[in-house]
Amino acid sequence: MPQPLRKPANLSLDSNLVSQARDLNINLSRAAEEGIERAVRSERERLWRIENAEAIRQETEYVEKNGMPLARYRQF
Repeated sequence: MPQPLRKPANLSLDSNLVSQARDLNINLSRAAEEGIERAVRSERERLWRIENAEAIRQETEYVEKNGMPLARYRQF
């Protein structure tokens, strides 16, 4: 798997937190990247839920009213 392209970025971080991370030999760039990745994934999920709220509501309503589609074929 190829390495992703890296882009330099200037960040302002809590100096105490940076000191603690360095004392623990934590790679600040990698830790920041992982945190940003989690934040992006979380925000995308939140936006997806908002964008699809009506469809989710309709599907839930259908299942409550009619049961699960193809439920009679389930063997468990």
